[in-house]
Amino acid sequence: MADHWMIRGVEYVNCNCNWGCPCQFGAPTTYGHCEGLMTGHIDEGVFNETKLDGLNWALLIYWPGEISQGNGTEQAIIDQRADPAQREALRKILHGESSVPGATHFYVYSSTVSTVLDTLFAPIDLAIDVEARTANVKIGDLVESVGAPIVSRFSGQPVRAAISLPGGFEYTYAEMGSGNTTSRTGVELELKDSHGQFSFLHMNQDGVIR
Repeated sequence: MADHWMIRGVEYVNCNCNWGCPCQFGAPTTYGHCEGLMTGHIDEGVFNETKLDGLNWALLIYWPGEISQGNGTEQAIIDQRADPAQREALRKILHGESSVPGATHFYVYSSTVSTVLDTLFAPIDLAIDVEARTANVKIGDLVESVGAPIVSRFSGQPVRAAISLPGGFEYTYAEMGSGNTTSRTGVELELKDSHGQFSFLHMNQDGVIR
């Protein structure tokens, strides 16, 4: 693994688990399987000599059982604005091909899939506000997703909750929220009021930069 890269930006995740997602603590999934959308914007990035600043990306994943049991399916979607060198760079990052083994969530997730669908290139309209716990995602006619704060059933007001993982392979701190996603790709999703996660993403081939 000779590639050297770095990305700094924001990430939004919506999976089928209940709010908070037990997977964040190494516990079994809420429903015995996992499916979700992971998407982000790169404020600053480089892959060897290729700049990645300003690009968006998405990864759709499905596992029929627990993630650790493998046999998953994943499909990457890369910003259609990316040139050929940027497309190949992001493809390698998203599929974990250029990470030290086990160092990033891209590597960990890709190591548990048995089916990798063809990468798609599409316009990705994306807005993520980590502190506000909001996200709006539209990827052509393929994917729509909205992230929002959790609303208290008692007061009707937004609730702020977060997870701190000082040794995490994806983030060290993430705001929790709720998400709704529809996907009409090779990984079809119909998620409603399920786990939403908002974080700053800063990592390289060796893992999270702390």
